[in-house]
Amino acid sequence: MPPKVMRPLIDYPTLINDAYGWHFQYLTIIGLTLATATFAAGSLADITSSRRLFRLKTALSVIATPLEVLITTLYGSLVSIDKELVIPKEFQLGLLPDIGFHAVPALFLTVDYLLFSPPWTIQFRQALALSTALAFAYWFWVETCFRHNGWYPYPIFEALTTPWRIGLFCFSGVLMAGSTEVLKLVYRKINGPDRAEKS
Repeated sequence: MPPKVMRPLIDYPTLINDAYGWHFQYLTIIGLTLATATFAAGSLADITSSRRLFRLKTALSVIATPLEVLITTLYGSLVSIDKELVIPKEFQLGLLPDIGFHAVPALFLTVDYLLFSPPWTIQFRQALALSTALAFAYWFWVETCFRHNGWYPYPIFEALTTPWRIGLFCFSGVLMAGSTEVLKLVYRKINGPDRAEKS
């Protein structure tokens, strides 16, 4: 059974359901899947008291949380300009599914990190390398899907030339790395430096 927030993907099928890459063409769905895996690992770690699962949850959180913050930031920014840059008119969601896909995962993951998790040890250069690698891996995936389907998942990709798409993915990588640093800073402000030093 898929998470409740993902039910619209199945209950209201579109041409995406039969396309190459299915809904995993969308960064939103990739992020939501990582968020679900993070919370699943954390829940299992709590139930079993497994240190291995807890380390897995922490490792996933380092990727999933900044990614979801990136998704929320980019989506909110583009929607404020023109919602059809990210979702064609015929595929637009109702308010609750929209919030569920594009805001709730970032909120829950951020709260979990700031209040219930150990501090991240990843440094900015590592975060930048990781986020840039993820950005260009997603770009490769999007272009692969385009070669099979003949269209991009997000209308903004159609509107941009290749150099501008490269710029968008570079910017996204930097923004995701910056989100990691901001979250670490807020963590220290909330929990104090002592907790970070003890971890």
